[in-house]
Amino acid sequence: MTTAAHTIAASFSAMGARRMLVFAGMALIAGGMLFGDIFAVFILHQNADVQGAKLVAVSELAAQQKPGEIGATLASLGSLLEDRGTKVDTHVHIIGAGYLALLLALAQPYIALQAAAKKRLARFFLAGSVGLPVGIFLIHYVGLTYSPLPVIGWASVLADMSGLVLIVVLIVELLALVEWMRHGGATTEPELPRDRSWSRRILLGGGTMLVLLGFLHGAWYASADLYRHEQQEATILKGLLGDIVQTGDARIAIHIADFGQLAGDRAVKIAAHAHIIEFGLLAILLSFVQPYVFLNEKWQRRWVMTLLLGSVLLPVFVLMELRLGMLAGGIADMGGLMVVIALCGMLVGILRYSGSLDAGGAA
Repeated sequence: MTTAAHTIAASFSAMGARRMLVFAGMALIAGGMLFGDIFAVFILHQNADVQGAKLVAVSELAAQQKPGEIGATLASLGSLLEDRGTKVDTHVHIIGAGYLALLLALAQPYIALQAAAKKRLARFFLAGSVGLPVGIFLIHYVGLTYSPLPVIGWASVLADMSGLVLIVVLIVELLALVEWMRHGGATTEPELPRDRSWSRRILLGGGTMLVLLGFLHGAWYASADLYRHEQQEATILKGLLGDIVQTGDARIAIHIADFGQLAGDRAVKIAAHAHIIEFGLLAILLSFVQPYVFLNEKWQRRWVMTLLLGSVLLPVFVLMELRLGMLAGGIADMGGLMVVIALCGMLVGILRYSGSLDAGGAA
């Protein structure tokens, strides 16, 4: 091996905490995004129509003064919203755990702990990262079945305990980081290689631009639409209640449709804002692990460009969903799939690099 190759190899030891966290971080992010794509295609869009229909039904039943049927319809709507909410939370928590794993991988040289302790913490973190979204996903299906508690089911217990494990791991890592800063000693393991490859520079620059664009879009939304949306919401709800009390159900469906349109407008703008910043951070984090991607330059560049292109397509076409409908939603989902494919391609490169190291070959 060359000196540079030895430096890279030393920073990616077999079954070390950093290698475990890098693998897990990329796999969690790819899995979370794939789950989100499947959820969006097969559940989210269909549920939106059903929610609107149930809201119309509740309003009409209120106008007709049928409290018994209102309760049953609201219970059905609540179940539908819980189903949607747990799926969204699962998607978000898987990806969030992936980001934390990559951040912890970057911080390992500055954690004042022995290698065995770091490895043990990494294992606990991975267990919590899996248990938390699994528990959240099962909340809707398990409910309170066989639970000894009146309001908390076993799935919630699993999610809460897994979250507690993650919190404890992060606190220990933070305390170890503070300890390293207090003593100002040498790093506990080799730092990440500081190469200036094309892939790393493009990911770092592209990620920074995406984050900047996301913040600019958020500032524009806050100044141009946020307060207008709040006023529209109040106006629609007042009109809906007035029609229920005074004029019956003639305009109820119109008010519900207006409310759904407003909620959709708000949702796509917030989602676009969040996703573009999220992908920017992902690109920045991935720029640091590029030395471990054991692929030729052509394929490295392809995966980088695929990831950045998907990172732009998804938020742009999320914004256009209200105008173009399912066409924009399909293109947005394709953008998300491109990011997943690029992540998997890079992960394959890292696996190849790990195999090369463990076999004693040169990277």
